[in-house]
Amino acid sequence: MRCLSLVLLLCLLAQTADAGAWPRKAKSGFASVATRLTWPQDIGRWSDRGPTETYQTAYFEYGITDRLTVGFDLGRAVSGKGKSIGFIQYPLRNRDAGPKVSAQLGFGRISGRPVMRPGVSVGWGLDRGWVSVDTVAEIQIDSAQTDYKIDVTWGRVLSRDMKLVMQVQTGAPHDETVFARLAPSLVVPISKRFRVVVGGTYGLTGDDTMGLKLGLWSEF
Repeated sequence: MRCLSLVLLLCLLAQTADAGAWPRKAKSGFASVATRLTWPQDIGRWSDRGPTETYQTAYFEYGITDRLTVGFDLGRAVSGKGKSIGFIQYPLRNRDAGPKVSAQLGFGRISGRPVMRPGVSVGWGLDRGWVSVDTVAEIQIDSAQTDYKIDVTWGRVLSRDMKLVMQVQTGAPHDETVFARLAPSLVVPISKRFRVVVGGTYGLTGDDTMGLKLGLWSEF
């Protein structure tokens, strides 16, 4: 109970609708924070009810122009190590019909080592929803070792502006097993600018954990 209370407090102290393929409009921004808790799927491995791992993530992006977005991504990399990445994003295809496509280039550190992170996002608008595919490569500058990540997301706008988001997260660390996990979440507006996010994760392959996510989104 103490741990859950701490998580809720952390969420309320800060603010995905990560833009992905959709460029952020000029002078508008988005920020999110989340706390994630994980447990082994095998309950027999539990030593108590507390999570075996807890970590926080933060994301921020801002539209410098209608075509140039900058941002920061803090949290956990494909390898499971801590990351801090600054990035720029630019649309490659932004027509009304057909897919939206954006390219991203980031630089920063993962576990204290310098990295470059190129990425491409593709998105399709649906009736009351969207589908997107987001890909990145995390390249260690000093060794060229590379981790890959692909996330596939389906989103649906519900009544009262709530959103149901279903995501399959996959990753291929350079020295570890390829993984895939399911990550559903529900986004609930609590004011004009703020939304609470409640979700979970469940490893499908290469990941034997399950988890809980609690977070807060803000658009401004």
